[in-house]
Amino acid sequence: MTDQEQYFIKDEPYYEPLGNEVQRYEAAYAARLPVMVKGPTGCGKSRFIEHMAWKLGKPLITVACNEDMTASDLVGRFLLDANGTRWQDGPLTVATRIGAICYLDEIVEARQDTTVVIHPLTDHRRVLPLDKKGELVEAHPDFQLVISYNPGYQSLMKDLKQSTKQRFTGIDFDYAPADVEISIVEKEAGVDKPMAEKLVKMAETARNLKGHGLDEGISTRLLVYAGQLMSKGIAPAEACEMALVCPITDDEDIRKTLMSAIDALGF
Repeated sequence: MTDQEQYFIKDEPYYEPLGNEVQRYEAAYAARLPVMVKGPTGCGKSRFIEHMAWKLGKPLITVACNEDMTASDLVGRFLLDANGTRWQDGPLTVATRIGAICYLDEIVEARQDTTVVIHPLTDHRRVLPLDKKGELVEAHPDFQLVISYNPGYQSLMKDLKQSTKQRFTGIDFDYAPADVEISIVEKEAGVDKPMAEKLVKMAETARNLKGHGLDEGISTRLLVYAGQLMSKGIAPAEACEMALVCPITDDEDIRKTLMSAIDALGF
């Protein structure tokens, strides 16, 4: 298996377009412009990028960003082995060399001093300096940088610098309209349409509580989890408690409100 082959997505990831985001992304890729996808947790941002990598026939390297991630975790470092030291490329460097789409998932979780290393790849230079190695890596013609970002988590400590934001084109995402979300849940969770409709109504109820006790509403991903639990024999009310209540809040009053909604919807 070659370096590229291991990063190709073999089977088409299911994705239901909500607008013209596919055409927008294709245009950005054709121009090799960096892309920022923005939207709430679990609304389909990562699935969209996987779908587009498959559709374009390009390798995809995904990095789950976190607050402990250093620049070396992205670009690479020297390692010790039996023969002395050797350089190990990080995922960003691998993507730059082989012409992959590099997807930095939830980039706001990374430290700002770490994200600065992507800047030379996001303008006309399209280069990645490996300072420790003394090498300047020119991006492969097929390379593209994509980041995801949840505006709902904006704060002084969890936000992108304007100097980073303005290096990207942007595509906004949100939860799908009810009829589309019902189709997604029905397809992905393996439940019938009436159950999918109930799950989406439950999500709408919880999303109305955002800012009134909930930081985030119930995501499409969690609706799929609830349906999958039902498909494996868990009673609907229990599946909803397990997938739609416990993960999103520890507040007893909010939990009671959500459980009352589950009861009222007849799960």
